[in-house]
This record gives sequence, structure tokens and C-alpha cells, in this order.
Amino acid sequence: MARVSRGDAQAFQLLVDAGIDRVLAVARRILGDDTEAEDVAQDVFLKLWRRAEQWEAGRARVSTWLYRVTVNACIDKLRARKEQTVDELPDISGSATQLKTLEERDLRAFMDDALQALPERQRVALVLFHYENLSMSSVAEMMDSSVEAVESLLARGRRTLKKNLHQHWRAVLPEVLD
Repeated sequence: MARVSRGDAQAFQLLVDAGIDRVLAVARRILGDDTEAEDVAQDVFLKLWRRAEQWEAGRARVSTWLYRVTVNACIDKLRARKEQTVDELPDISGSATQLKTLEERDLRAFMDDALQALPERQRVALVLFHYENLSMSSVAEMMDSSVEAVESLLARGRRTLKKNLHQHWRAVLPEVLD
């Protein structure tokens, strides 16, 4: 970071190369949209470049800072989505072959949909803890929260996912779940 703060483009490229995959993965999981995730990643690394001189060695690791800025940028995007008004609802009429059914979805898309239905703080906690394998204390730090609050978010998120996933699978495969 010291080299980046002095305008060293090569050092910056090393940081981008080391962090881009994780930043994109977190943003994709939280937002559920590749294009928005790429926008967030671009914003995150632009902030890293612009704010490198403000970096305080020993305060936090670069990776922790990247996660935190990524999560905050994703939350901003989610809030912006909620503020947009819908002028016209899409027309979803048509034959059954035009609509994807639950049976046609792969497990990853199904899980991503379930994650997107969670409240944003629960989703962020689950993504960082389970998908990114971060420690509880790291997640708490990135979310500017206590470890106890993160534990609560994770517990509520898991319960909701279990309930929602069970209901959907029951509708598709009742003979397996009964």
C-alpha cells in the first residue's frame, strides 16, 4: 500500500490481481448480478487507488479493507434498487416452456435466489462467513458490528434459508421430503 500511495501502478496491479476474484465473488453473491458486481469491483479498486495515502499500516489488512468496502458498496447498490420505482411490471404471460421452472434451475441459481430473498445484513453475514470462509470476528469487523450480532444474523439467516428452501423443495419433490 505504501508503494501504491506513491503512485506505483505496478504495485496497484499486484493488489488488483490478488484481490479481484474475491471482491467479485462477494459482490456477485450479495447482489446476484454479474454486471453490478463488476461495477462494485471497479469502484472498490478505484477507492483503493485514490485512498492509498490514507492507509494506516497495522490498522487492518488490505484484504479486510477490500471486503469491507465491497460489502458497503453492495449495500449501497441494494438500497438504490429499493429506491427505484417500477414504471411497468414485466409481462410474464406465455406458455410454460417460456418460463423457467424450479426443476430446470441448477442448485447454484436456486441457492442464489434464496440468498437474495434474505434481508441484506443476513445475506452479507452468510456470504462472508460461509462462502468466503471468514472468521466471525472478521465478519463483525467488516459489518461494523459485534460478534454476537453476527452470530444472531447468521442464525436467523440459516433458519430462513432452511424454511424457504424446504418449502420450495417440498413443492417440487414432495415424495422425497415426506
